[in-house]
Amino acid sequence: MKDVVGGETTLAKLAGKNGLLVVFSCNTCPFVVGSEGSAGWEGRYPMTGELCANNGVGFALVNSNEAKRENGDSFTDMQAHYKKMGYNGHYLLDTDNAVADAFGARTTPHVFLFDKDMKLVYKGAMDDNVDDPKAVTKHYLKDAIANMVAGKAIEPATTKNLGCSIKRKPVEHKH
Repeated sequence: MKDVVGGETTLAKLAGKNGLLVVFSCNTCPFVVGSEGSAGWEGRYPMTGELCANNGVGFALVNSNEAKRENGDSFTDMQAHYKKMGYNGHYLLDTDNAVADAFGARTTPHVFLFDKDMKLVYKGAMDDNVDDPKAVTKHYLKDAIANMVAGKAIEPATTKNLGCSIKRKPVEHKH
């Protein structure tokens, strides 16, 4: 996939010694970027990137909004948004939403955490409060990373993902 920090890469190449975090994201969803009264989750991406780096976990944001490439989710838009928001890690363009389809990703954001053997160990939401990072009471992702690295069970291993639907390109039906 094309990476805003330069060149092409694969998720396998981005995995760290302890695993890989993949977050399906975009530049246009209020659950990611925030809206009136809501912080959105992307403000937590830089901290998440640091957490991953400190724990030997690769970190990739993936933009699968193929149907919005001309309306805020183009590669150029992704590059500008990455810089503006101080993202770290990688921000990848998922052409034809192939990766989202392979993962079964449904929303932005939708979090997938893999262990060192690339086994899915957590999926769902980052935490329990999109509106206010200070009001979070359940740090699902942070706890999942800590438990994974420590070799402990991840509880819960799945949470409800909240967000906008991934804007897939229309499927052409052959007649």
